[in-house]
Amino acid sequence: MRRHHRAATLTTAAVVGALLAAGCSSGSGGKKSEAGNTDAAAGKATTPRMTVALVTHAAPGDTFWDLIRKGAQAAAAKDNIKLVYSSDPVAGNQANLVQNAIDQKVDGIALTAAKPDAMKGVVAKAKAAGIPVVGFNSGLDDWKELGMIEYFGQDENIAGQAFGERLNQAGAKHAVCVIQEQGQVALEARCAGLKKGFKGTTENLYVNGTDMPSVKSTLTAKLQKDSSIDQVVTLGAPIALTAVRSVKDAGSEAKVATFDLNKDLVGAIQGGSIEFAVDQQPYLQGYLAVDALWLYKTNGNVSGGGTAPVLTGPAFVTKDNVDSVAEFAKKGTR
Repeated sequence: MRRHHRAATLTTAAVVGALLAAGCSSGSGGKKSEAGNTDAAAGKATTPRMTVALVTHAAPGDTFWDLIRKGAQAAAAKDNIKLVYSSDPVAGNQANLVQNAIDQKVDGIALTAAKPDAMKGVVAKAKAAGIPVVGFNSGLDDWKELGMIEYFGQDENIAGQAFGERLNQAGAKHAVCVIQEQGQVALEARCAGLKKGFKGTTENLYVNGTDMPSVKSTLTAKLQKDSSIDQVVTLGAPIALTAVRSVKDAGSEAKVATFDLNKDLVGAIQGGSIEFAVDQQPYLQGYLAVDALWLYKTNGNVSGGGTAPVLTGPAFVTKDNVDSVAEFAKKGTR
């Protein structure tokens, strides 16, 4: 399984080709909580103590964000950083959390920009206060315009195209792309990329990702209504696991594949109920975002030269290679 950790922008064709040869939501932790120590690498920085705010759009119930946070905690432990985590899925509330970090005069802010327009004002205020801001996970197309110094994540549109190409190889004809949060730029980009790369029919289905019974009933009804759907594409591990139940309840023969990974999803790939997953390595995103702020403050380093994102994915996890990932998933880091 290849991984693409590059600071240079790649062409769509090159990335899709590499992926095919090798072959990205909501969180725990409440509004505010200070992170503790985790299993970090040996050694700890002797630089002065820093405070970094990690502010995401996570909503309760999605283990994806646990992985982000664990990576951030590991970097904080290594770098002698006090990490303060907060999250809110409502864009305006997330912006208020960023403002709280500015008011607390933190040394750096790492944030997700799922709704970029909501972040414009507070990122500008952070810059004016001399607080460096890095982006991760969401906002790849907007981080430079917003004034962030670096970005760590996956090119979701390219990942979607690679996903579509893989479905072509599998012979799928009609895919439904399940979006759990309408207007969230990373999720919309995944389905847009899928539509571009997939030769069959693609349609989007919007569901409420914070209400799993509703997700299940909405998708079940869709599959019952249209028996031509032979592929369900989900954008998060909990949605994928729910989709498996929907397919069964609907009496559908559709297959399920997804973006993003967690421990339970690894087991589903091993068991064959999920075809494959695209791993954007959320642990790595959290780790790099926090470590980047330490490097910037202590040595003036800027990954990607401040002009290109650092890509943490995508990479396909299939039944052929899932066992190599499973050992890390059991530890809660993949």
